[in-house]
Amino acid sequence: MRAAALFFLLPFSIALASGPAKVGSSTVHYTSGKDTVRAEIFIPEGKGPFPAIIVIHEWLGLEDWTKEQAKGLAARGYVTLAVDLYRGKVASNPEMAHELMRGLPEDRAVRDLVSASEYLKTRPEVNPKKLASIGWCMGGGYSLQAALNIPDLAACVICYGRLVTDSAAIMKIHSPILGLFGQDDQGIPPESVREFEAAAKKAGKEISVTIYPGAGHRFMNATDKGSYRKSAAKDAWSKINAFFERFRGRQNRTI
Repeated sequence: MRAAALFFLLPFSIALASGPAKVGSSTVHYTSGKDTVRAEIFIPEGKGPFPAIIVIHEWLGLEDWTKEQAKGLAARGYVTLAVDLYRGKVASNPEMAHELMRGLPEDRAVRDLVSASEYLKTRPEVNPKKLASIGWCMGGGYSLQAALNIPDLAACVICYGRLVTDSAAIMKIHSPILGLFGQDDQGIPPESVREFEAAAKKAGKEISVTIYPGAGHRFMNATDKGSYRKSAAKDAWSKINAFFERFRGRQNRTI
């Protein structure tokens, strides 16, 4: 397959190092099919064009935690687009989140992500050849969907998101994949993660997977005190950094 050029990610953690770039943010709108949808864009100060990342929220919706992750990445030199798959709705409790997630049309969500990538390519601040995706929880699954449906996506990070194992679907992936999961995740058990990893490797895809002992779902989200695992979250970010830096400056190639 052809792997798009990957871009580098400067060292990043939840606690930002000194000297991050100033970040501007605003609400933007883009066209998705016949609809006009909104998103939050974060743009680093300085001379572009910059690599860009589609940031995909958890099952709660586009809330403050997701925006903080998008802003933090932008402070490291990325244009980040935090998409709003729920079209303005944000859950205040797990029951509402479950209803919103269950009611989200998958085809519409995928269309919104594909349209988000096309929108980013029109931005003068963005290098259109350097686009990636990252998501957590529900957003992790949709980050994989971005890789399945955006052929020129350069990199994809899946944080405890829903997976696929169908060989025909996996053949559509053109970007390297980084997967981060918890061993105690009841919704995405280690067996399904290893099955996905094995299917991807069999198809010749570039993939790296880590399953953290003692961690469950949402282990990277510090606002969820019951699920957050500081050590695992820190290591997950270090692996995200290494994943991007490993392919820094890499040109398109056949693998």
